[in-house]
Amino acid sequence: MKKIEVKASSKSYPVYVGNNILEQLPSLIEKHGLHKNVFIVVDENVLGYHLKKIKNIITEKMRKVVVVEFIANEKSKSNKSVEELYDCLIKNNFGRDTLIIAIGGGITGDIVGFVASTFSRGVQFIQVPTTLLAAVDSSVGGKTGINYGKTKNLIGSFYQPEFVLTDTSFLKSLREEEIVCGIGEIMKYAFLCDEKFYSTISKELKQILKLKPTQTTKTIEACVNMKASVVQADEMESGLRKILNLGHTFAHAIEVEQEHKIKHGQAVIIGLVCALYLSHFKGILSAEKLVEYLALPLLLQDKITIDKCNIETIYKIMLRDKKGREGKIKFVLLSAPGVLYLDVEAEKELVIQSLEDGICHFI
Repeated sequence: MKKIEVKASSKSYPVYVGNNILEQLPSLIEKHGLHKNVFIVVDENVLGYHLKKIKNIITEKMRKVVVVEFIANEKSKSNKSVEELYDCLIKNNFGRDTLIIAIGGGITGDIVGFVASTFSRGVQFIQVPTTLLAAVDSSVGGKTGINYGKTKNLIGSFYQPEFVLTDTSFLKSLREEEIVCGIGEIMKYAFLCDEKFYSTISKELKQILKLKPTQTTKTIEACVNMKASVVQADEMESGLRKILNLGHTFAHAIEVEQEHKIKHGQAVIIGLVCALYLSHFKGILSAEKLVEYLALPLLLQDKITIDKCNIETIYKIMLRDKKGREGKIKFVLLSAPGVLYLDVEAEKELVIQSLEDGICHFI
């Protein structure tokens, strides 16, 4: 089992990565001196595939245990779901001495983390990511949130877990589309890191898609290490952490316009393609490098399909993006892996052209 330290300004905590390590969760709860009143929220699909494994983490040392099955989708990232979880906590007499455990993908972690950050003004929280996307990205860094209206993650908080436990055996039950979603975030890190990591991901993409143990575990650890270093430098996203939004301004708007018929990680891949085009149109990325870097996300071109969309509507949704300032869209662009430009503004015509050129690869 590998241990990676996340040293955020508000709290330091470990990320444990390994195969078949969920069984160590009770001993880790003891080791970290956490509360014994345990509220476990599990993605319904995870519970269906891994019921025995989940049951085995419940021990006599836990004073009280309630397990809640959660239907994880973008529509469930809502005030209604938050209220239902609050009601369940209150009904079962949970208070400040509560430990909440989220077992599932990014959606489960986002909403359960938000509940943990707000119930009784904040209670202990553990992330157990079960998807590739959550393992490499969303379970680390403390971002929690729900959707509001037609804006993704508009309401939320920064709230770090006590620790993250990534058991790679969960990944074996993932459908290919979920693996593709995780690879979307991995590609983001390939562009954020450096030429060496970009080259490694380009070469090993097929092995990761097949969840080959060595390549997959190594990639998860690399992504977590990078995110940990970014969060350590800028936990609240006032500067450097903005680089983690590469491709996401496009992606979130595409998801909303498509009414979430496309998954987040798939939208991230399309968003990365759009960001590469905009980097070129802004004179940051050469035509030669544009073609070279497009090759990575387009390796999964046949794994993603998007319905015909309204580009103007996507642009209007982007104007509401929570990362914007003074009514202006702010982009993260790049000239090479590891060479990023923050808070770049772009003329509407260039954004529209980037959307058209990027999305056309996937229709």
